[in-house]
Amino acid sequence: MSLNRVSSLETFAILPTDQRSRRSSDASARARKLSFNPLPQSWDPPTLETVQAVGAFEVPKWKRVLQVTATVIYCLFAAGVVFGYAAIKPVLKKEGAYQDICSAPDDPVGENTCIEIHLNLMFTVAAVATNVAALPIGAILDHYGPRVCGLMGSVFLTIGALLMSFEKQIPFDGLLFGYLFLALGGPFTYISSFQLSNAFPRNSGLILALLTGAFDASSALFLVYRIIYEKSDGSFGHRKFFLGYLVVPLAIVVLQLTLLPAQSYKTVGELVEEIEEPYADPQPYDQVDEHTALLQEEERQHHAEVVSGVQELLGSTKADKQAKREERKNEISGVWGVMHPFSAWEQITSPWFILICLFTVIQMTRINYFVATIRVQYEAILSSHEKAVELNNFFDLALPLGGIISIPFIGVVLDHTRTVTVLVLLVTCATTIGLFGIIPEMWAGYANICLFVLYRPFYYTAVSDYSAKVFGFRTFGTVYGTIICLSGLFNFSQSGLDFLFHKTFNGNPIPVNLMLLSAGLAVGIAMVLFVGIKARTIKRQMLAHEAETAAANQRETGFLTPRWD
Repeated sequence: MSLNRVSSLETFAILPTDQRSRRSSDASARARKLSFNPLPQSWDPPTLETVQAVGAFEVPKWKRVLQVTATVIYCLFAAGVVFGYAAIKPVLKKEGAYQDICSAPDDPVGENTCIEIHLNLMFTVAAVATNVAALPIGAILDHYGPRVCGLMGSVFLTIGALLMSFEKQIPFDGLLFGYLFLALGGPFTYISSFQLSNAFPRNSGLILALLTGAFDASSALFLVYRIIYEKSDGSFGHRKFFLGYLVVPLAIVVLQLTLLPAQSYKTVGELVEEIEEPYADPQPYDQVDEHTALLQEEERQHHAEVVSGVQELLGSTKADKQAKREERKNEISGVWGVMHPFSAWEQITSPWFILICLFTVIQMTRINYFVATIRVQYEAILSSHEKAVELNNFFDLALPLGGIISIPFIGVVLDHTRTVTVLVLLVTCATTIGLFGIIPEMWAGYANICLFVLYRPFYYTAVSDYSAKVFGFRTFGTVYGTIICLSGLFNFSQSGLDFLFHKTFNGNPIPVNLMLLSAGLAVGIAMVLFVGIKARTIKRQMLAHEAETAAANQRETGFLTPRWD
């Protein structure tokens, strides 16, 4: 499971020291904001008109507070609800899901296995749709603004809820298509909300953390429903629940049309650039009439108001401190900027992309396969239905909590750790999870779940962080979008893994888990070795360049004594 996770919607392009002007906050040295648009600039249709962004200082503070609060709340109910699949799966089975097509006595796989495979396919399609949908959302958000994205998300959520409610009355697979539309509604509401971090630039990290936490916690919605279902002895069925869920997309529509902004808020860089860009020079005195003088005075007052508003919003119009912090992060990374000068196609065909893409494909498949099959896996591993249910219940609670708990630690690790070290942590954690997943003990099951729910958000954030540092923000939408899209499409292999699990290996999950573990470890080792060697080479080249620069400076200033022999 995945959605784009970011820690900032803007970065700074750090120029070499000898290329900086005295105004290091110059707009020319500042990179564009992070773009999720998957189309390279050369492919982007020029005919589409983008929605103009608005400065946050132009909107009252109370309104911006309400906007952020409302968005966090509705993301809590809509952003990633489909990833609570492990919680709603037992309810759907008790409600008779797919029994009409799996009750044939001549079915070679058996009724229970047939239902299991159909339900898992429902989740697989939803997981694929979530990842693939992130691609067009970037272009829609850039061209039409967050309001259009939010309204589209509410439409998808409405269709999904209705299909889930009336799945027995429609002539096609209502559960599969209903879950699909619920999955499509999530990223439209979630990704379009990122721009609200610019409503309060000094607290943008906190706002993004709240949105990410809401996305992670939204998987608990189905857990709450399952508890209500069990307490009501099954009288509150999934039809009633999804009919009641229609309140969520209705509330989103009302909020989008009344409270939430139609345009994205301007980033810090755009605000600073706006006030540092001088307005037109006044016309010569002999060419100024009464009307021209009035226009010039209005323009001067407007510029002064903008400067005052931005200063109040940011606290300072200078970005020197933030630029220095970004420079330190880039130096710590060890690989920052290595592929920035190259085109998107050159980046995609490089080992830097191929290795991280292969690793992401394997890990995303492992993660989603575990979410879909945790109960049946542990029923086989522990040979106990009761213990498997206990672990499943613990997982349903730990999944949203793990995403929330890990948020502050992820940023610290990524900002203060070399990229190759982050990759080593990813491979080590993935391998440890795989090993815990084949040990037939309850303590191993709990350890597996605890590490899994912490690893999942760390992994997806680390991949987006790697993409930004290695490939740059100019091609981020194209490169990262391709990684997530390919990984999502490969999730269709879960149906094959289900067949291997239930039929080829007779309900034993360990061989499948070993296959995924071995593939991830092999690709992970290759990736770590490649990045480690390249990082060391880059460091040697930088040191050599610094030594040459220092020697050249010494010769120019006369401090280096020439040798005449």
